[in-house]
Amino acid sequence: MKWAHQLLALTVASPLVSAASSTTTTTTTPTPDKDGKYWIYGDGLSAAFVPYGASIANLMFKDQYGVERDLVTGFDNASYYSVDKQHPHFGGVPGRYANRIRNSSFEIDGHTYKVKANENPTKANPDGLDTLHGGPDGWDWRNFTVVSHSNSSITFSFVDPDGKEGFPGEVVSVITYALAGRDWDISMVAVATTKKTPIMLSSHTYWNLDGFANNQTNTALNHSLHMPYGGQRIGVDNILIPTGEILSNARGSVNDFWSKPRKIGAALDDPALKGNCGFNCTGYDNCYTVNRAALGNFDWRKEGPVATLSSEWSGIQLDVFTDQDAFQVYSCHGQDGTMALKKTQGVTKSGSGKRADKESKDFPRTIPKYGCVVLEVQDYIDGINHPEWMRKQVFGPSDGPYVLQAKYRFSLTSEHDKKKGSCPSGREL
Repeated sequence: MKWAHQLLALTVASPLVSAASSTTTTTTTPTPDKDGKYWIYGDGLSAAFVPYGASIANLMFKDQYGVERDLVTGFDNASYYSVDKQHPHFGGVPGRYANRIRNSSFEIDGHTYKVKANENPTKANPDGLDTLHGGPDGWDWRNFTVVSHSNSSITFSFVDPDGKEGFPGEVVSVITYALAGRDWDISMVAVATTKKTPIMLSSHTYWNLDGFANNQTNTALNHSLHMPYGGQRIGVDNILIPTGEILSNARGSVNDFWSKPRKIGAALDDPALKGNCGFNCTGYDNCYTVNRAALGNFDWRKEGPVATLSSEWSGIQLDVFTDQDAFQVYSCHGQDGTMALKKTQGVTKSGSGKRADKESKDFPRTIPKYGCVVLEVQDYIDGINHPEWMRKQVFGPSDGPYVLQAKYRFSLTSEHDKKKGSCPSGREL
């Protein structure tokens, strides 16, 4: 466990953790609440995490009317994460290799490795044709260890043994989440201790900036998305496996979120969107590249967000900053209304009798199709099978650590309007 201690010391000493913990005292014995969740706090921002998958379970922020909303999907109790059989990767860290691996195989130094498949089963391949998020027992199916917890940050550690899910070598990882002001900072560090192995992580958080409380729609199709560096995407086949092509997102096309902000549901009726997320699928499950080479040397924290998600209804805006070079967008078309909302979410009955019954019927306390959106900071998907892309996705004991950093910044759209000199019209509650 020497590597684990060294990695933990390196991470806890990082600027992210030091800045978040500068005014707080680290808890020597991490203490969850009655639901098994570990809470941390910023300025008008609070979040809860669970050891299962090092997952975010709640994120609370007030909307433009001063009403606190829970913006992420999850479960009310930490114990349920290991019970639910649907397991949609709610808020966890997919690993040791996020997203899809073609044919569940890859080559390192002339040796072909076969990992466990878990997606797109067929009669000939009952386990699946490919591997998604590290396999059937990937990182976000397993419990991490809470090693540090303060009022504003939490650090998890994890050891993935040699051979797990078919991956070579042991990997030791430390995940740190911190709140500073209105920022949620993420640091993911992993070290291959014994053999060369693929490593690519991400944060698989499902967002609904209305907290599922919008009385006009229970989907996230009303959310606007802007990815100013996302002029290209990775081409995939009908089961979302990369073909090796890098495709242009032409101005005005269904994948154009770079030229200007557009609502996620803007192209829902466009025939060109059918098949965009796989066979017979309408929506988004696409990996957009983050093209910042023209900037030269830049600080990812200051150069501007790689993505901005906002809701006119709640007035909440989320800006995503990251050092990663790709960005997966998933429009939750796989949700079917069977996943329950948390008690901190949903439409509150404002009437009684028939009015209340109608509200309950129109907005059931479940997540509908297109009810959320997943924004995954990561590297090029299946880059281990495309050496022509020249991505650093294989790490060995002699290499430096794998590092992912991201910052999620929360604000109100009205604050940005004021900076522009405009005065948005108000809406009565």
